[in-house]
Amino acid sequence: MFSHKLYISFLALACLVGIPRATAAACEPIRIPMCKSMPWNMTKMPNHLHHSTQANAVLAIEQFEGLLGTGCSPDLLFFLCAMYAPICTIDFQHDPIKPCKSVCERAKCGCEPVMKRYNHTWPESLACEDLPVYDRGVCISPEAIVKAEGPDNPYQDPTKCSHESNPDFPMDSHNGNCKGASDRCKCKTVRLGLKTYLKNNYNYVIRARVKEIRTRNHDLSAIVEVKDILKSSLVNIPRDVVTLYYNSGCLCPELVANEEYIIMGYENEERSRLLLIEGSIAQKWKDKMGRKVKRWDQVLREQSRGNSGRSSNSRRSRH
Repeated sequence: MFSHKLYISFLALACLVGIPRATAAACEPIRIPMCKSMPWNMTKMPNHLHHSTQANAVLAIEQFEGLLGTGCSPDLLFFLCAMYAPICTIDFQHDPIKPCKSVCERAKCGCEPVMKRYNHTWPESLACEDLPVYDRGVCISPEAIVKAEGPDNPYQDPTKCSHESNPDFPMDSHNGNCKGASDRCKCKTVRLGLKTYLKNNYNYVIRARVKEIRTRNHDLSAIVEVKDILKSSLVNIPRDVVTLYYNSGCLCPELVANEEYIIMGYENEERSRLLLIEGSIAQKWKDKMGRKVKRWDQVLREQSRGNSGRSSNSRRSRH
């Protein structure tokens, strides 16, 4: 027979086994200031970068404030918060949901060229290769994030944003509402003038006719026929059919098939890609605008030569 003490010890052990472990604790409210604007308000530590507390995550994510300030990618903040303060729901407490690989690639594509200007590269800890592809696992993207929209908004059929019908849509633990890209995409109007041209310092300027707009795995691209090359800095652009890559799920700047535009954007030298990112411009082609851009580019080159000369004189004066 069990002794009384042995019975008490056995009972205590049985109770301890039934107690949930600390690692299975409930989701916690987001306390990272940079991520409080995200369409989710609950997270779970450790995060995808193995920070055990939000206090540790804050110190790490703040190093990206300068990069965010450049506006290099509209997906950057979403991607960072999905990594540092991952969304946590009742169904995904033990394994917080990761951002989709395409979101990472868009953020990297827009921001790595900026980082390289300052002799930095995309961090290995944020490698896109390690993230799930939307049709092979559960992940989140800005186009498909589920939000608790509140009682005043019309109910949407939850089957339209279920993992079975679209793996990019993890279900919210509060309701079945979802918010699509059409509600999210609001293109900023960029007024084209000399000041804007000098400030944005575009890598390429082309005259092109749009053949089609393609959507693949939430990634947008424009297939265009290049009629004329007004400027090209890093990538050899043929007078042929080329692809322009958007780095968000939004058609910004907006292009319409069979229309001819003057298009100004940036280049990814490493991947030989022409990019349409925040600040890029597309306007209906006019000969007058083409002549203006050539004059503006001359001003930009003269300005660059002037700055280079002043820098050389300054170096010589210090020796």
